[in-house]
Amino acid sequence: MSESQTTVRLLPWSTPDGNPCFLAGDGSGYVSRVADSIETMQLDMADELLGHADDMLGDPKVTVRELRFLATELATALRDARRVAVSRGARLSSSVPGSEGPGNDASAGE
Repeated sequence: MSESQTTVRLLPWSTPDGNPCFLAGDGSGYVSRVADSIETMQLDMADELLGHADDMLGDPKVTVRELRFLATELATALRDARRVAVSRGARLSSSVPGSEGPGNDASAGE
């Protein structure tokens, strides 16, 4: 992909009414860097949650309330990680000649 080529990127946040946000550009601007940083934080948080899950699931004293909270946080982390994967996958496919490019199904399930 050339530097001047414009792509559409699914951002790691939504509008206030829950719709996906997209950015058109070459991927080198301020908003792209903020999105990269947020995606990194989301993936790091998911990794930390997995560590907590391993600990909690091995502890027979964990309460149902604690497990429900863990399940809620894991579901959020999984949604975030899926969104990162969809966004990055769409950008990868747009750089492959002959692919359908962004939007082929980047908004599916969002």
